[in-house]
Amino acid sequence: MAEKETKKENEEVDKKENKKVESKEKEMVPKEDYDALDDHFKRILAEFENFKKRSKKERESLYNSILSDVVESILPILDNLENAVKAETKDENYKQGIELVLKQFNDVLKSKGIEEIEAEGETFDPELHEAVRSVQDETKGEKEIVEVYRKGYKIGNKVIRHAMVSVAN
Repeated sequence: MAEKETKKENEEVDKKENKKVESKEKEMVPKEDYDALDDHFKRILAEFENFKKRSKKERESLYNSILSDVVESILPILDNLENAVKAETKDENYKQGIELVLKQFNDVLKSKGIEEIEAEGETFDPELHEAVRSVQDETKGEKEIVEVYRKGYKIGNKVIRHAMVSVAN
């Protein structure tokens, strides 16, 4: 008896499995449709990746633009601190305090990716420097910067403020 019941149960399980296989065969997508769906999926995925890259680049550009605007407005303060350090004073503690504030200011700028534009001794580059004076000096090379009147700054490749310089020959 137990053997007959086990046989019936096995037959029922086999019938159910056969129905599942048949239904799966009916549900299968034709190769052309599958290829089209796969291609569509890959294109959407690539578009999404491009969107993420573009969004990241736009965010970084916006950040650098805002940062350069803020830094540009406070650069005159930095210039005044540098002038204060150069001024003669009898109070050495006062002078050291100004130097520390200037150093802290420069450290903050460096931490934000803002670099001073190299000028003195370099070749004049109109994209980085603003020439306000020309000097005839045979000891200097052509278009060599001999004096810096105001420092220039940049963030990445973007110039925040051009260096104001005097150029030889």
